[in-house]
Amino acid sequence: MQKYSVNQHLVETVLAWVNSGEIAIPEIQRPFVWDSSKVRDLMDSLYQGFPIGYIIAWRNPNVRLKDGSVSEGKKVLIDGQQRITALTAAILGQYVIDKHYRRVKIRIAFDPINERFEVQNPAILKDKTWLPDIADALSGKVGLIRLVREYSALNPDVEEEQIEQSFSRLTSIVKKPIGMIELVPELDIETVTEIFIRINSKGVVLSQADFAMSKIAADTTHGGNVLRKAIDYFSHLAVAPEFHDKIVDHDQEFARTDFFKKMAWLKNENEELYNPTYNDVIRVAFTSQFNRGRLSDLVSLLSGRNFETRVYEEAIMADSYKRLTDGVNSFIGETNFKRFLMIIKSAGFISSKLIRSMNAINFAYIVYLKLRDQGVNQVAIEQYVRKWFVYSILTGRYSGAPESLFDFDIRQITQKSMGEYLQEKEEGELSEAFWNASLPQSMDTSVASSPYFHVFLAAQVKANDKGFLSSDVLVGDLVELRGDIHHLFPKDYLKKHGIARGQYNQIANYVYMQSEVNVKVGNKPPVEYFGIIREQIQRNDRQISGIVTEQDLLSNLEANCVPAGIMEMSIDDYPGFLLERRKLMALKIKEYYSTL
Repeated sequence: MQKYSVNQHLVETVLAWVNSGEIAIPEIQRPFVWDSSKVRDLMDSLYQGFPIGYIIAWRNPNVRLKDGSVSEGKKVLIDGQQRITALTAAILGQYVIDKHYRRVKIRIAFDPINERFEVQNPAILKDKTWLPDIADALSGKVGLIRLVREYSALNPDVEEEQIEQSFSRLTSIVKKPIGMIELVPELDIETVTEIFIRINSKGVVLSQADFAMSKIAADTTHGGNVLRKAIDYFSHLAVAPEFHDKIVDHDQEFARTDFFKKMAWLKNENEELYNPTYNDVIRVAFTSQFNRGRLSDLVSLLSGRNFETRVYEEAIMADSYKRLTDGVNSFIGETNFKRFLMIIKSAGFISSKLIRSMNAINFAYIVYLKLRDQGVNQVAIEQYVRKWFVYSILTGRYSGAPESLFDFDIRQITQKSMGEYLQEKEEGELSEAFWNASLPQSMDTSVASSPYFHVFLAAQVKANDKGFLSSDVLVGDLVELRGDIHHLFPKDYLKKHGIARGQYNQIANYVYMQSEVNVKVGNKPPVEYFGIIREQIQRNDRQISGIVTEQDLLSNLEANCVPAGIMEMSIDDYPGFLLERRKLMALKIKEYYSTL
């Protein structure tokens, strides 16, 4: 059977279908992920008469859409959502929900003199030679004659005939053809989903989570279509609590589900420590419930595959949807989510700035959910989750091939006690050689987002350490209130002495310090600025620091792992200082880990 037909339609016709709802976007589609520059390039391609590829629609199927309605008598968009959304944004001026779930407008500007497009910016808004937003011209709100007249009034030195030609080409964009492949209505949604996956895997490769989400969305027998919404809506609400009311207003059917009641707590939640994407939700829910780490296995299980007999069974399919639903409910529940975050914060990770690896925090949540299901007592759960989280960051456990390690770790946790497995990993990877040699060597880096530096800061937060040269302000305050990282040996001082960037920007030279203290330290070598501080302590003059005694000063240095000898150091001492401070930082992290 021929599965499709090919036709050409005008851009304005396709957009009219979108506006009228004749073209609908099904649940298997992804959010708008293009950046503004790609929208600009699309408009330029249309202007130049270049092809922009085909969109694929499914004619008149009976399929559930994002708003909960059924797409009877509509063309359902299967591929091309990014291009269609880009066209509605640039040409019709409509808002889009970006990949961060923000409601934004994408405004594309046009320079008729040089015939080029650009994303609108403040400089363009001040430049009269640019049409700042093409939407009014392309949507028909402003006619060609008025457009030329108003532009010429602002730019009287520009030849009007040239402007008219450019604007005429611009407004003809909506008359350009766009190809549409229409799938026949007899196809079932499983086949359509397969086509969607095959098309996208040739270009922007879908992740295994995308494959799984497409599979879930295609299911109406076991509630997969509603489950898919629950996953997506939770991820949306986690970063945009105000989206709660939009669900209530525009998807009343979902608003009546138990899923929605379970996630409604997010409407008043502004915690940003852990904002999971749909990828994170599905990975944690799957691994914690199925004791597997590879999402390709989830797609097979949701199809009903029996891994032993290699046949597909309805009973396995039904059970898989039930277990995945249980996993999602466990993930999104307020008690589980908040208790887990409390544990992560109790380890000193109080800000998302300190969490670089989503894989590490995802598996920590898996450990939490798994141990709760196993009936492990809460005190032990907290200790295991804290230790595993920090262990996985220090060892970079999930930085490469995370699915394989998720699969290996969850199987180990189900075969032996968490305490036994954790002890095995500590003995094998957190030996004295790690603390005394490997970790200090790993801190020989200029990357401020280094996981080792983040763990060091978490250790300071947990110990309630004060910021460098601060008498009252805690490191935790500086982290939460967006304090700044500063250099113990001032950067300009080191640059003046010929120290390369990779050396003056060393994490062993970084410290959290109040900005006003840093300004007063200036570009002086440590021997000079500490000399001033010690003189002020003697005179009880707090010009640079609030520290009032020599002992307080020494205690502050110790808390920040700064060698006391820094008070006598200058440029020649810098290499030795870095080595000594790395060792002190590693020792603090070791002591911190033992307290988790």
